[in-house]
Amino acid sequence: MLVVALVISHLATGIRRESVMARLSERRARQLQALSTDLANAASPAEVLSLGQQALDAAFVGPCTLVLANDAQELADAAALPGPVLDGLRCCMTEAAALGPGTGRWPGLNAWYLPLGDKGRIVGAACVRPAPAGDVDGREHAQALCALLAQALWRLRLSASVLAAQSEMQRHQLQSTFLAAVSHDLRTPLAAIVGAASSLQTQRDRLTQPDQDRLLGSIINEASYLSNVTENTLQFVRLSNSAQELRRDWESIEEVVGAVLAHVRQHDPQRRIKSKVASGLPLIKADPVLLAQMLGNLLDNALKYSDGTVDLTVGADDRALIVAVKDRGPGVSEAEQESIFEPYARGEQSGHRGAGLGLAVCRAIAAAHGGRLTFRRRAGGGSCFSASLPIEAQQPEKDLP
Repeated sequence: MLVVALVISHLATGIRRESVMARLSERRARQLQALSTDLANAASPAEVLSLGQQALDAAFVGPCTLVLANDAQELADAAALPGPVLDGLRCCMTEAAALGPGTGRWPGLNAWYLPLGDKGRIVGAACVRPAPAGDVDGREHAQALCALLAQALWRLRLSASVLAAQSEMQRHQLQSTFLAAVSHDLRTPLAAIVGAASSLQTQRDRLTQPDQDRLLGSIINEASYLSNVTENTLQFVRLSNSAQELRRDWESIEEVVGAVLAHVRQHDPQRRIKSKVASGLPLIKADPVLLAQMLGNLLDNALKYSDGTVDLTVGADDRALIVAVKDRGPGVSEAEQESIFEPYARGEQSGHRGAGLGLAVCRAIAAAHGGRLTFRRRAGGGSCFSASLPIEAQQPEKDLP
C-alpha cells in the first residue's frame, strides 16, 4: 500500500506539473495571438514599443527593458540605461544572437539579452528577467515576443519607405506634368506678348491707332492669363506640398463675395452673374485671400464655359456654409466628373485654353479649410460646383454699438 501510495503521489505530482505547464503554454499562446493582432494595427514605433513593454511585463516578473535602435544601430535613451544592461543590449545586437543563461553565450549573466530581428535587420533589443538557465520554454517565449516586435517594426519601416518612394514618384510626376504645361500654356502667351510688344516698338509709326490698341489689348489679355496661371500654380504647389497651417481669421462671407464680384464683373460687362446671399450668415474661420481665389476661379470658369446667366448662391445649414456656382453651359460628362479636379486636366470638349489648374486649386483650398468641393449636373443642362465650408461651433462675440 505504501508503494502504491508513493506511485500515485508521484503520478499526481507529475499531472499537476504538466497541468500547470499546459495552462502556462496556453496563456503564452494567447498572449502571442493578442500581441500579433495589436501589432498589426500599430501605426508608429512608439506604439509598438509600448505594446512590447506591456507584453514583457505581463509575461515575466521583470524588470524587463525594451529599447529601439535607429538606422545607425544606436539605442534610444542609452544614457538612461545602467551600464551592464546597456553593454548587454549592444552586445546581443552586435552578435545578432541571444545572450544569457541557457543560450551558450555569456551564461554568467543574470538576464536574457535578446535582439529584435536578424543579422542585418536589427531594430532594437530587450533585456528579460528573471532568466533561469533551465527555463527553455520561457526563453523561447521571450524570443517569440521579440520576433513579433521586430516584424512589426520592420513593417513600419518598409511602409515608411514605400510612402516616401510614392511621394517622390508623385513629385517627379507633378514636375514632369508641370513642365509639359509650361511648355505649352506659358510659352504661347509669352510669344504673343513679345510679338505684340516688338511690333509696337519697331512699327509704331506705321500702325494705325486701332492696330496699336489691338496690340496693347493683346498684351494685357495675355499678361492677365499668365498672372492667373502663375497664381493658381503657386497656390496648388503650396497647398499640396506644405504642412504649414493656414493663417485663418474670422471672416464674413458676404464681404468676400462682394470683393470677388467687384473684381470679376470688370470682365462681365453683360452682368451675367446673379448673386443671392442669405442674410444672417455666421462667420467662418478662413483665409480670405484663398477663399476669394476659389470663388473667383469658379466664377471665371462659369463665365468662360457658358453663355447664359451664372447663379451664385450662398447659404448655410446646421454645420456648414454652402457656396454654389451654377451655369447653363454644356456640362461635364460622367467620365470626366472626377478627373476635372485633377491638376492639369481639362475637358475634351472645353474649346478654351488653360493649364487645367483652376478646379484643382479650388478643391485644394476647400480641403485646406476642412471642407470639400463637389460637382453635380443640373437638371435641364449645366453645371453646379458647390463648396461646403465648416462652421465653427463657438462664434466670436459681436461688438456692441
